[in-house]
Amino acid sequence: MLNISKNKVSDRVQRKKYDSLTDIKNPVAKRFFFYTLAGIFAAILIIMFLPWTQNIQIQGNINALRPDERPQTVQNTIAGRIEKWYVQEGDYVEKGDTILRLGEIKAEYFDPNLIMRVKEQVDAKANSINAYEDKLKALDNQLHSLNDLQRLKIQTIDNKVEQAKFEVTTDSAAWRAAEIEYETARRRLDRQEEMYIEGLISLTDLETRRLKLQETKAKAIEKENKYGLSVNRYINTLIEQDRVVSEFAEKISEVKSKRSSAGSELYQGLSQMSKMKNQLANYEMRQEMYYVLAPRNGFLTKALEAGVGENIKESTPIMTIVPKVWQKAVEAYVSPMDLPLVRKGGQIMLLFDGWPTTVFSGWPELSFGTFPGEVYAVDYSISENGMYRILVIETEEKPWPKEIRVGSGSRGIALLNRVPVWYELWRQMNGFPPDYYTTSKKEKRAKSK
Repeated sequence: MLNISKNKVSDRVQRKKYDSLTDIKNPVAKRFFFYTLAGIFAAILIIMFLPWTQNIQIQGNINALRPDERPQTVQNTIAGRIEKWYVQEGDYVEKGDTILRLGEIKAEYFDPNLIMRVKEQVDAKANSINAYEDKLKALDNQLHSLNDLQRLKIQTIDNKVEQAKFEVTTDSAAWRAAEIEYETARRRLDRQEEMYIEGLISLTDLETRRLKLQETKAKAIEKENKYGLSVNRYINTLIEQDRVVSEFAEKISEVKSKRSSAGSELYQGLSQMSKMKNQLANYEMRQEMYYVLAPRNGFLTKALEAGVGENIKESTPIMTIVPKVWQKAVEAYVSPMDLPLVRKGGQIMLLFDGWPTTVFSGWPELSFGTFPGEVYAVDYSISENGMYRILVIETEEKPWPKEIRVGSGSRGIALLNRVPVWYELWRQMNGFPPDYYTTSKKEKRAKSK
């Protein structure tokens, strides 16, 4: 009762009959309630000053650290028809094991003796190339013979030219001597005529001198004609020399032209044979590609194509293969606001799906079922989901469970700075970001000095 009214009933109530009224007035109960309330406040006050580890929450999945250790699909290189399966899901295969065999579906490869026929074409082309090579050798020999014959012929013609030149010189000198002799005979005849007029010589001597003059004139004319003939022979020899040079030049040019044509045909044949060899190698490799082989050691997990007689295109995913040995990593995503708080080498507590855990995010040392991890890499570009990807690897402190598989879920708690509980509550109520810089006052003073 509040005892507010002036009409009090407390005096008319017999308190001994009601135990509750007696208990209310009991001072022990008051003290117990007061101590309990004070203890709660004291505990709260003590908790407020306890250290709290700031953290951020991230979600991710299990994946392999190395790209070559992640699950991959087995693909076919050529289009074909599934003829036979050699494995089934869950089998362990080694690199090079046959997974399935394909049949041909393109008409240009239907011939079962295709490789043998192409080899015959290559052999025929090789024989043709050998014939062209023999022809080139024969033309080279002919060219060498013509060059040798040309040198001999030119030497012969040069000798004739020199001989004709010498004859011209000799005949010219003989003609000049005959001319001098004629002039001498004419002057003598003139003197003989004067002497005949004076009566110093007889008519017979005069006529003899006149006959001598005619003989010397005839001899001079003969020497002149002989000189003209030697000059003509010299000119004809020069003409013959030019003709021989032109004739052999024509023959040599003709042989060179034939050699060039044979060389062109040879190189064309070599080019065709190279293409045919390339085609033959492609056909041989294509026959090897009828068998789809395992690209690595691992377990086959899922068949993406099924049945026999089904046609598939090039580079079609057929099965998924998972490596037997792989380095575990957690592929998680961090929001752009929390990205500055995550750095390479930072510590992260991980929770894996399927493993019971008891988590105290602020007191990681009291958590149960968590596994430590270390930030291995942080992407420099944002992902399509608007977040940044990070990779977390296991540490030697506590190995991760061996039973986890690629793709299983994981939740991470990135551990940051340790602050009092009251500071963390105050930060949460004000919406401030966690403390990233953990440099102590002593380190700050050392840097300032």
